[in-house]
Amino acid sequence: MPERTGLRAIAHTCPNCGHGELSVFYEVKQVPVHSCLMMPNPEEAKAFPCGDVSLAVCLHCGFITNTKFDAHWSAYAPNYEDQQSFSPTFNQFARELAQRLIDKYDLHNKDILEIGCSKGDFLLLLCELGNNRGVGIDPSVVPQRVQSEAADRVTFIQDYYSEAHAQYVGDFICCRHTLEHIQPTQEFLKTIRASIGDRLHVNVFFEIPDTIRVLQEQAFEDIYYEHCSYFTPGSLARLFRSCGFEVTDVYFGYGDQYLLIEAKPVAVDAAIVHTIEETPAQTLAYVTQFTQQIEAKLAYWEQHLTQMQAAGKKVVVWGSGSKCVAFLTTLNTIDKIQHVVDINPHRHGRFIPGVGKQIQSPEFLKDYQPDEIIVMNAIYCSEIQKMLDDMGVIAKLVAL
Repeated sequence: MPERTGLRAIAHTCPNCGHGELSVFYEVKQVPVHSCLMMPNPEEAKAFPCGDVSLAVCLHCGFITNTKFDAHWSAYAPNYEDQQSFSPTFNQFARELAQRLIDKYDLHNKDILEIGCSKGDFLLLLCELGNNRGVGIDPSVVPQRVQSEAADRVTFIQDYYSEAHAQYVGDFICCRHTLEHIQPTQEFLKTIRASIGDRLHVNVFFEIPDTIRVLQEQAFEDIYYEHCSYFTPGSLARLFRSCGFEVTDVYFGYGDQYLLIEAKPVAVDAAIVHTIEETPAQTLAYVTQFTQQIEAKLAYWEQHLTQMQAAGKKVVVWGSGSKCVAFLTTLNTIDKIQHVVDINPHRHGRFIPGVGKQIQSPEFLKDYQPDEIIVMNAIYCSEIQKMLDDMGVIAKLVAL
């Protein structure tokens, strides 16, 4: 179980603003340093390296970081499996987002750069819908994984983004679910700004998880080692301004789980803020609420899983990614869940790092017939229920 620390000031430089002191408020010991690196057997999965999470908030800018994060463990590679495009719910969101960006920024016959493109789904979608050309940079990209009529107009580079890639700026830069994996956040964003230079027509779009929701809902399943950086609307917007961007919009999406920001490379008065931006003092209030309520949340789930096991009930987790790893390892209740299912076929038969469970396809449930399915993300409940109905599986769905 994690140890609640309250607020404990430590000398540690904030990667977001450079302030020299942070306040630790939540710690979890010995969690897998990667959640989505698929293991070939249970032995390697169980022996996977672990590290500590020690979240601390900067009272100066409101940014939250894992002070125990060690970039040495950042080993993103093709076997890092985070592709979400097997979900109809996610695909609808991605398609609507891509079309909105294309319409808003007139992305037709343009050059688009995606930093942290994963397997390339979204970049290919932007290029399909707008007849654009694209460059995707990500160490985990697998060229040709995603079939697309735009494939011949997209170049994938299997690498970490750096100043060496400044030539690929293009007309539009997007970066989705990458910044939370990067610890030197200000340094990273300044690198992007420097690559743009005086090309002031280049707009920038970022998407990351929203941390206010994590704090308000005590969503411990969204706190794991790879996520070393946790943003709120205010801390994200303040970072962009400090790096020479004008924030043109900042808003929530995907059931208010995601935080999205749009910016252009023009520095403006940092006093101009958007409606949803909170102050560092307000972030501290959310942090305090989290520390007061997290232990009760953890105790509830630990007790629930223990009671289900004692009653001989078959409980399955739906979703084998980072949320699953955090859910089971934070609670230290891996033995109380026998099976994990996932719709991503590239995960099937592989083993979860730090957990050791083999990932099953949804069809496994036809024979297993579980009593309860714990859904790692409530936004997928409707599509999961439809799949269960189609397979003739009758089980109680419980969303985190």
